[in-house]
Amino acid sequence: MKIIEIDNLKKVFNGFVAVNNVSFDVDKGEIFGFLGPNGAGKTTTIRMLCGVLKPTSGFGRVAGFDVIKENEKIKQHIGYMSQKFSLYRDLTAGENIDFFAGIYRISLSEKKRKKRWALEFAELGGFKNTITNRLPPGQRQRLALVCALMHSPSILFLDEPTAGTDPISRRRFWNLIYRLKNEQGVTIFITTHYMDEAEHCERVALIQRGKIRALGKPAELKKGIKEKVLLVQGTPLPLIKKAAEQSAAERIIPFGSSLHIFLKDEADAAELKQRLKNLDVKITRFTAITPTLEDVFLSVMEQQL
Repeated sequence: MKIIEIDNLKKVFNGFVAVNNVSFDVDKGEIFGFLGPNGAGKTTTIRMLCGVLKPTSGFGRVAGFDVIKENEKIKQHIGYMSQKFSLYRDLTAGENIDFFAGIYRISLSEKKRKKRWALEFAELGGFKNTITNRLPPGQRQRLALVCALMHSPSILFLDEPTAGTDPISRRRFWNLIYRLKNEQGVTIFITTHYMDEAEHCERVALIQRGKIRALGKPAELKKGIKEKVLLVQGTPLPLIKKAAEQSAAERIIPFGSSLHIFLKDEADAAELKQRLKNLDVKITRFTAITPTLEDVFLSVMEQQL
């Protein structure tokens, strides 16, 4: 069942096309990832789907409601957590939960039950009387998450929710996302810059300059790279890069102290290895690897540029 359906959705600001005829759908209960560089159109798309921003043209339906004609009804069925921390920092964790329960007009008896659930779910039971600004970033993010869930939405929009948190906090946050999907059937629509997080999504859309450039399951997107990918590490790295540029390399992507080099076939790999040997380059790693989602992302962006 499709819970989000988008067809040629477009948004123009004073002549600038922020989102350009975007089309995709999201299944009910799916974790759907939205990837793209800053300014690609991710947040603008989410704001249209949430009924906050009116599209210039196109069609969209969220939770069964038209994004143009029934945008107020959409807001009753969705939760939204922005990339900027949106809670009141001078209130306690418990007071923030109470405040959002009031916004969603939850009854007193239901609010007590939901508050107990929220504090337990976010692992904040011992911090309900702590001023929010004194909570570590990871706890604040979990608090923001449960505040967005107080009215039990069927769809949760998360706009770079783990930005600025440490890896352990990110892992705990994702454990909560999985619980929401598996225990409550919540549909998750998430934007992120972390490629390891995108790997956790069931499907991923890559957006650049307002257009969808690739869409599919992470494994499918990686299989879409037909070239042989070599991980090459050694010294001096600039010389390795120059040798690859002079060989049959299709693309060269830096990865820390190594390079991912895209070649057409085994013969090109052998030719590059011999070229490096002739240059007396010290090679510590020269091995074929399975393309990563970051390889896909950077390749798509590079091809478009």
